[in-house]
Amino acid sequence: MSDTIGRRARFIATMALASGSLLPLVASAQDYPSQQMKFIVGFAAGSGADTVTRFMAEKFKTVGKANVVVENRPGAAGQIAVEAVARSKPDGYTFLFSTATATAASMHLYRNPSVDVTKAFRIVAPLSKQGFMIVVDAKSPFKSVAELTAAMKQKGEKGNYAVAAPSGIVLGELYKSIAGLQTTQVRFKTASDSLNELASGAIDFGSIDPQVSLAQAKQGKLRILAISTGQRLKSSPDVPTMNEAGVTGMDLNGWWSIMAPAATPDAVVNKVNGWVKEILETAETQKFFLDTGGETFYLPAAQANQLFLEEEKRWGEYVRISKIEKQ
Repeated sequence: MSDTIGRRARFIATMALASGSLLPLVASAQDYPSQQMKFIVGFAAGSGADTVTRFMAEKFKTVGKANVVVENRPGAAGQIAVEAVARSKPDGYTFLFSTATATAASMHLYRNPSVDVTKAFRIVAPLSKQGFMIVVDAKSPFKSVAELTAAMKQKGEKGNYAVAAPSGIVLGELYKSIAGLQTTQVRFKTASDSLNELASGAIDFGSIDPQVSLAQAKQGKLRILAISTGQRLKSSPDVPTMNEAGVTGMDLNGWWSIMAPAATPDAVVNKVNGWVKEILETAETQKFFLDTGGETFYLPAAQANQLFLEEEKRWGEYVRISKIEKQ
């Protein structure tokens, strides 16, 4: 009898200790966020990526009552930011704002990726779908992709084009592969850094993000020749696809996302995912993404993660087809 009582007492004591140890976790999930959140973006202030990140940061302050700071970590086509977030504490206070497809493609663009993104991250929520664009300076003689292609074939390796992000690298090299070009790739820290070179004629064309492309086109500084997606987007209905422009077999769809270290708790991920859903449903947010070259795109976290794993394989195939030399 005494043994039974003793075992029961030990069991109750153990359960009490376990319950007590869980209380801080439960409380922290309920009180989240209780400290400053950090949104890390891999490109400089004023870039397309930075514009999206800062817009969402302001919305988080309202919807999540969160204290948010945006931290720019430019360099290495976004990889500096990827490494920083992958190595951060998985406590739900540090997030990477990145094009998920470009982050997935990084596994195939480098000989020895410093981070296995499929294991280091989980997608918290997607934000929008977009395509990258082939652009020329507004003063350029090229009015279409066909004219650009003909000129680049004549110039051979003397022709060149600007890129800054992984999606732009894949688009540019896939264009070269399909069209049979020998054009030289020139990398910039941000797409905006290439604008002076495009204006001077030192760079023939750019393969850059829609945020910068559309903003510069509206100012009369760039001419957009085509977009990488298989279908025209609502955000730029007058811009033909690369398929329509004669570069057939291309359907590069990128999607923006919020990413977190893989061990970030489910409770936090689901809570933030819910905030994103609420933000994306507003007319203001939908207009913002349309104005910056995208369309709002939402999935629950689990489905978004599955799509991310599929994208890693899909973009690996794009890199293989385009014969991109790994860095």
